[in-house]
Amino acid sequence: MLDDDTPLRLLIVTDAWHPQVNGVVRTLSTVAKVLRAQGDAVEVIGPDRFRTLPLPSYPEIRLALWPRRALARMVDGFAPSAVHIATEGPLGWAMRALCRRRGWRFTTSLHTKFPDYLHARTGLPPRFAWAILRRFHAAGDGTFAATRSLREELTLRGFTRIRPWTRGVDLTQFNGAGRDEWAGLPRPVFLHVGRVAVEKNIEAFLALDLPGSKVVVGDGPQRAALERRFPAAHFAGWRQGEALARAYAGADVLVFPSRTDTFGLVMLEAMACGTPVAAFPVMGPLDVIPGSGAGVVDADLRAAALAALACDRAAARAHAERYSWAACATGFRRQLAPLATA
Repeated sequence: MLDDDTPLRLLIVTDAWHPQVNGVVRTLSTVAKVLRAQGDAVEVIGPDRFRTLPLPSYPEIRLALWPRRALARMVDGFAPSAVHIATEGPLGWAMRALCRRRGWRFTTSLHTKFPDYLHARTGLPPRFAWAILRRFHAAGDGTFAATRSLREELTLRGFTRIRPWTRGVDLTQFNGAGRDEWAGLPRPVFLHVGRVAVEKNIEAFLALDLPGSKVVVGDGPQRAALERRFPAAHFAGWRQGEALARAYAGADVLVFPSRTDTFGLVMLEAMACGTPVAAFPVMGPLDVIPGSGAGVVDADLRAAALAALACDRAAARAHAERYSWAACATGFRRQLAPLATA
């Protein structure tokens, strides 16, 4: 682990980066911002700096093409004192190979249960993808995982050197202002925020028999099909910054139907705006919601959504205040490994 008092030259390599809009990008960009403000030099290398190819069936996600040579030049130009590989895509594998050739220590993080995503999209048995992920992360000095339940699952799947790393929320931006955002829609307003893709299980939310209105904030490959199937739902497209905060604040409940997310940053953002969360009792929600008064988990998602209407919005805000980006960045930094073993 690194000395807290020594300025750091941190290189983060990630296949998930701007202009993508998701929890991984928000987490990495915010951690980089916090660490820079504290005096560290942080360089992020993402697909935006390479020739790219759209991911099949998911064109808004672009993958770097043959990045090794250009990546090595970028790395040498920055001269890092620590390396973190955040994803297992083409850039992640290229940086892993570079570190191994040079004998550099590095850390990794697991943000996404990719085997479950792949199974949802292709039907491929998850065990094959888990074997690949295990090989990828085993080469590093530690794998960061956001929740207790994820760390337990990784241990059962043969991962080693697992390190805890929580998440944070911008309590200034997500402040509860904008309760009138969906004033033109019948109440209560049930909201979903995130990629509109099959792995997010949004259909389970849209098919619920609920009073009031359903709103989907986000975009993705499943949007057109879901709009056709559920014409009564309101699809608002992507929102960021203040517009996203107002979307949360204007809702009565955030419904989080995903069964595959490892955390679900949108839950904290909604809670910070005073909006309680309804979710299945799965990884992520089980680590954040029970005992908080900020939401309800139930195998019956409709029951959870209706019960969440009775949650105290002040309690939701208070629970979100336990998660700060400063603590998230500090925990991340302390878990990093110096390049050299000496």
